[in-house]
Amino acid sequence: MENSIRSIMEYVCASQSFEKITFSKCRDSSSGILRTQVKPFAKRGEVYVQIETFLSDGKAIHRNLPAGDAAEVLCEMAERQYKQTNIHTENGDCEIRFSKKDRCHIQNGIKERASSAAVRVLAQHNKQKRYLLDPADKENGGAAFLYRLGITDEGGRILDKKRPKYRQINRFLELLDDIYDDLPRDGTLVIYDLCCGKSYLTFAVYHYFTVLRGRDVRMHGVDLKPDVIAYCNETAAALDMHTLTFSCGDINAYTPPAGETPDLVISLHACDIATDIVLANAVRFGARVIMSTPCCHHEMFREMKSPALSFITEHSMLGQKLADAATDALRCLWLKMQNYDVQTMELIDPEETPKNLMIRARKRRQPYSARELSQYRASYDAACALLGCVPYLGRTSGTGVRTADDEGI
Repeated sequence: MENSIRSIMEYVCASQSFEKITFSKCRDSSSGILRTQVKPFAKRGEVYVQIETFLSDGKAIHRNLPAGDAAEVLCEMAERQYKQTNIHTENGDCEIRFSKKDRCHIQNGIKERASSAAVRVLAQHNKQKRYLLDPADKENGGAAFLYRLGITDEGGRILDKKRPKYRQINRFLELLDDIYDDLPRDGTLVIYDLCCGKSYLTFAVYHYFTVLRGRDVRMHGVDLKPDVIAYCNETAAALDMHTLTFSCGDINAYTPPAGETPDLVISLHACDIATDIVLANAVRFGARVIMSTPCCHHEMFREMKSPALSFITEHSMLGQKLADAATDALRCLWLKMQNYDVQTMELIDPEETPKNLMIRARKRRQPYSARELSQYRASYDAACALLGCVPYLGRTSGTGVRTADDEGI
């Protein structure tokens, strides 16, 4: 394989060894094109590539080609349409970049493999992605459920502008499915969605438990927007989801029915300290499992004052990245202080959204020892001292109830 664009494209298409090719920095700035992504797939025993172009108006354009015809098209895209191309394979990666003077720079780390190895890779690529929410599964109400929420058309086709949302909620359900065995196996499951918004995720989780798992569920969503809550209640009634309800109000003031402890508390992209409020109240309610995806870490970025870290914070972009990581790391540590086992994981491809972190916490059957809790507290306090600020959760009591110091926050 020569170190040229044409040779590289011909090799990865002929060997069928690539996992993903991403074209970015479109030369025509007026085209509205953000990027193009190429992936292989199998169709009736033949290998094809899907070329998916994402536009600035939220639409996506799809084009499928036989793998044998793709090299010429991909070569044209890399040479004439985009300034950067990234090729990912199991045998190494390659980056093709054009400078401001239009000079081509190729960093090729792809190693040629024997044909038998390429076949094994292809078999892996040929596995079609199976989603828990299948719009074609009319028997389980998938089409009606997704159509009512505006994710599919009447025929069950995913709308182009809703594909990212569809992948997002399916990924959330996959992560939920992983910890299903941690939830009670018998009886009615109690689930809260705090800061539920338009409740795409609420309806998806309800559908997952009641239809796909066959469980009895009592689920409740809370949000501050009256019009959104009215829409959600109307939608739940139209879908005959009789044990799914919504209420409008501040979740800090929400009180569960007497004797009710949620088995699961979820939240998707609650902005800034709204994520902290969700976590604090989930702990206050005694939730067995918490699944939350944070968004917009403004508080830490605004409040952080650390001479020791000024070499980072003097650069706005780097300071924001530090604030993002520090905020979520402290959230995880705080949850440990409340006797939860905590994991962080990627929710969705970072190319679709940079806000792709999932915090998943499970209440421990055996609480941490006093010594362990003391160590977590000391680590938390030391981190806050280094950062020069105490985030929202650090200003709450161990039960998630706001302290007197939180007045006005």
